Amino acid sequence: MPNKFKQLTKKYNLLKKGWTPQQNLFYGFFTYILLGFILLCLPISQKGEATILDHLFISTSAVSTTGLATISIFDTYNVFGQFVIMVLIQLGGIGYLTFTTFMLLSTTRKMTLWHKKILSTEFTLPKTIKIKDFLKSVILFTLIMEFIGAVLFFIAFNSKGMPILEALWSSIFHSISTFCTAGFSLFNNGFTDYVDNHFINFTISMLAICGSLGFIVITDFGLLIKDKTHKLSFTTKIIFYGFLILLTFGTLFFYFFEPSIIELPAESRFLASFFQTMTAMTTVGFNTVDFGAFSQAMMLICIFLMYIGASPSGTAGGIKITTLTAVFAILKSQLKGSKHITFLGRVIPYERLYTAMSAFIFYTIIILLGTFLITITNDLKFENILFEVASALGTVGISTGITAEINTFGQIVIIFLMFIGRLGVLTFGLALWSRNLKNDKEPALVDDIAV
Repeated sequence: MPNKFKQLTKKYNLLKKGWTPQQNLFYGFFTYILLGFILLCLPISQKGEATILDHLFISTSAVSTTGLATISIFDTYNVFGQFVIMVLIQLGGIGYLTFTTFMLLSTTRKMTLWHKKILSTEFTLPKTIKIKDFLKSVILFTLIMEFIGAVLFFIAFNSKGMPILEALWSSIFHSISTFCTAGFSLFNNGFTDYVDNHFINFTISMLAICGSLGFIVITDFGLLIKDKTHKLSFTTKIIFYGFLILLTFGTLFFYFFEPSIIELPAESRFLASFFQTMTAMTTVGFNTVDFGAFSQAMMLICIFLMYIGASPSGTAGGIKITTLTAVFAILKSQLKGSKHITFLGRVIPYERLYTAMSAFIFYTIIILLGTFLITITNDLKFENILFEVASALGTVGISTGITAEINTFGQIVIIFLMFIGRLGVLTFGLALWSRNLKNDKEPALVDDIAV
């Protein structure tokens, strides 16, 4: 038996090396989902009834750090089942191979070319940041922030009269879920009972923003603290300023134009406006007010924020602020008739522009296709379906309350959308359609097309 196992392992490793980095990521995250699904199906994980599709939905939602759920996590799964979900969230949050590569570096201090290729595909880094420094920052910062979050959550839950052991478990679970922007909660009402609790709101916001700003920003600022001569990358500046601008505008829109928030007392009104904007942008998925009660105008703003997301190489989903910046730069340069495409006085390389436009177009197509498939098979409000699709593909997890009402086909569509959202639309596309381009012939030039 040991020899057969070694032979199978050797064959599997050879097979993996034959895959493209995108295919490795595809099958890697698929393996996480499959293992999680099997464990959640076992009786030792359950304390309530659920269908096979429910278990698959929850496993996919956890690995993709989305947070959409067709069933109650607390009522369906016991502590072991909840632990499985928490581990899936952690693995999905820090990324495929991140932890194993970190352990490899900690023991042998060597990283194989195979590891480098996959990690470079999953995390697009500026040239100023080395992959080794980045990995150390990812693991250490994750552990530190989740520990701090667990302590703060414990203080808040215990002060509300929650028993110590329950408060301890809830704190650890919610800290990991929040930092990884997963949005899974052990409370059936989420955090709607804490809309006025400044401490809880602060803890969630701090963890979610730190996770969603991305490990690029954290690594960059860490290097700046170590070495005062280190200069922040252009990517970090774009992410940081873009996040602040979108967060500010989103908060103002909700504060002045959302009827269900305007009705709240002045102090709670600002807190609710900020929190709902933050939860959509960071894709953390927690909410303190009912999104189902939002006006159509504010639902559109929320969909836009979910569509954008936050930072690449972070725990958030969406097309990313950097992609939005590149698309905006193309539009600005075209309207000005400029030969170069620039942003903040810097020329953006064409390969980055091609990547950004491809992601922008493909992401939009997937949202439209997902919305069409669910709309044509479900008798639900169009705006609620669009909201659900944007939330699934953006790995956000907030919902207007229709997740459990969507039929089987629609839930399968949502599962696919969550998986694609975690991989990234371009990674998903390349995993399916990438091929060897060595023997490709030079295509014929078309010079008689009008644009």
